[in-house]
Amino acid sequence: MLSKEQTMPNAALSQKLKPSKQLAVVLGSEKPVSRAEAVKGIWDYVKQHDLQNPENRREILADENLKPLFGKSKITMFEVGKIVNSNLESEGSSKHTQKAA
Repeated sequence: MLSKEQTMPNAALSQKLKPSKQLAVVLGSEKPVSRAEAVKGIWDYVKQHDLQNPENRREILADENLKPLFGKSKITMFEVGKIVNSNLESEGSSKHTQKAA
């Protein structure tokens, strides 16, 4: 039994899932990742390529690798989780349906 200080990890968030081709380009790998790792990977990419809007830091400006993933030229930071969820699938599933905006 876990004490109050210990918490059970959320299995859904830590489960390794296969990234879509568009997400794999941004992450630099096709190996399975957790949702948290995928979100961190996108943020690392955004920071490395200086893609936050300098006038509104909540916006991410898409480059040639992010446009296919986002489906538009910019998103807000609050959309990252939704995009990650729609671009991860369990092994053997074929969930990837990228929507253009």
